[in-house]
Amino acid sequence: MSTESTLPPLPLSGITVLDLSHIYAGPYATFMMAMAGARVIKIEPREGENLRSRGDMGGADLPFAMLNSNKQSVTLNLKTEQGKTLFREMVARADVVVENFAPGVMDRLGLGAAELQKINPRLIYGSSSGYGKTGPYRDYPAMDLVMQAMSGLVDSTGYADLPPVKAGAAVCDFGAGTHLYAAVVTALYERERTGQGRVVEVSMQDAIYASLASNYGMLHARGDAAPARTGNKHAGLGIAPYNAYATKDGFVVLNAPNDHHFLAVLDVIGRPDLKTDPRLVTRATRVANMAVVDELLESWSKNQMKHDVARRMTDAGVPCAAVRTLKEVMHDENMHARGSLEWIDHPVMGRIVLPNSPLIFEGTPRRAIEPNVTLGASNEAVLGEWLGHSAEEVAGYKSSGVI
Repeated sequence: MSTESTLPPLPLSGITVLDLSHIYAGPYATFMMAMAGARVIKIEPREGENLRSRGDMGGADLPFAMLNSNKQSVTLNLKTEQGKTLFREMVARADVVVENFAPGVMDRLGLGAAELQKINPRLIYGSSSGYGKTGPYRDYPAMDLVMQAMSGLVDSTGYADLPPVKAGAAVCDFGAGTHLYAAVVTALYERERTGQGRVVEVSMQDAIYASLASNYGMLHARGDAAPARTGNKHAGLGIAPYNAYATKDGFVVLNAPNDHHFLAVLDVIGRPDLKTDPRLVTRATRVANMAVVDELLESWSKNQMKHDVARRMTDAGVPCAAVRTLKEVMHDENMHARGSLEWIDHPVMGRIVLPNSPLIFEGTPRRAIEPNVTLGASNEAVLGEWLGHSAEEVAGYKSSGVI
């Protein structure tokens, strides 16, 4: 018997997920389910989900590939009665349904959670939206930029004397997706004990709130005197040095949260004589003299190369990193060594880098990335082999516009 056959399966092996979601939040949750071993059947309208249609508008092909690896693709027109019937057949055999439509869409189709759980009482129904299914904002349209503004993230990002800016990453979308994965898997755990399904939901607004903990701490401590934006400084203005510092070839970020970190910084920059300077001896005095600390660091770093600064500080135990470009990050040796990033040969895009799931299950190798398939490529496998419809029936569904 081979060693591989004796390894435990991935945790979600045997679980079937029907993925109705689109763009980022839902697809990221179901991507992690797929990489945890689940069979994920991505159900799209006949023209494909919205992210596919962005492929000619600035490189959305790659995000689609990142979030839809290891999934099957089925096209299904849920506005037709036959399409709804086929979906209900899938639900009867599935474990999980995931969607991130606006609240009420599935109910209007006659495919809401209550109806689907009549078919399959063990079904876990997971949904994500901007503001949740209840509350006065329920029907507000929501995308990541809007949610960043509504959550306070935009107002908290940037410099105090400049207009606020959004985060570079789609943090609300992916924060919601991560929480949605957690909610679904928690419900699956409950089902193991009770045998009953569960409806779970995650709103983008709820998912991002706790990430601003330092900012809320500042507001609690200082009230209206708290600055809304602190640039690259600590959001709670409670640590110094904590900033981005210029170098000869870019920037480094450095965080010295404790006294021993700062003593190590002084050794690296060749200023051990300042270890007893009353302005610098404690975190409180350094915060009170933040401008002095920043000038001290940058007067040294501006004559250094960013990777040299990062290496020397890291060797001394100080949290520090070069500010890297995306091109540098996609070649990161640590992520490639761990299997977190993989080079694959994509059938459409050629040689590309894709991420694996951040979730690691020790004792079982990560699931290898299988490139996303073309729209509807799994129609025959799912409707024919899995549901048992004949080739003639599947051909009929295609000719009548159901798939």
